[in-house]
Amino acid sequence: MSLIKLTIKGISYSQTQSGAYALVLSEMEGTRTLPIIIGAFEAQSIAIALEKEIRPPRPLTHDLFKTFSDRFSITVKQVIIHKLVDGVFYSSLICEREGVEEVIDTRTSDAIALAVRFEAPIFTYENILDKAGIYLKLDEELTIEEDLESDEDEIEFSIEGEEEGEEGSYSHLSLKELHEQLNDAVANENYELAARIRDEISKRS
Repeated sequence: MSLIKLTIKGISYSQTQSGAYALVLSEMEGTRTLPIIIGAFEAQSIAIALEKEIRPPRPLTHDLFKTFSDRFSITVKQVIIHKLVDGVFYSSLICEREGVEEVIDTRTSDAIALAVRFEAPIFTYENILDKAGIYLKLDEELTIEEDLESDEDEIEFSIEGEEEGEEGSYSHLSLKELHEQLNDAVANENYELAARIRDEISKRS
């Protein structure tokens, strides 16, 4: 099964769940995007790594991992989002040390935070994009949140939870109504809500 290369399109603050963000990945050659719900700490970590000028006063967890790997000559070659089950994305780090490759299971949010630091490519499979991808208009843009605080206490806070977050209640809606709400969410650039509706549709298919 062929791999499809992804790029980070942006990070959008959740409009429905406090402390949650939607990380939006898009395919390099196409118009499909992959919204993934992540926590606030991971969102900040990814945004800080993307904004090269921002340097936290103390290393974040992902910075520590990068320093540790560099010290012991470990390289992250690529990240692969390889599975989607009940709205949860599963990813792997493909690492290499002295010519030996290792595959390490990881949360997708952590994998992306490390991929940015190692400048490693991000991939997924066609069947995952078919199942979870959302088509966007070519002129739609999503900007990365820029309101990061430089204070150490603000930067290093963390919340518990995985990418899926809290589940919304869509059981009373028909598939047609879900698709209509999905289209409305995308049109309003509410990618966090779009991801949740998409996951509900995926569970019924």
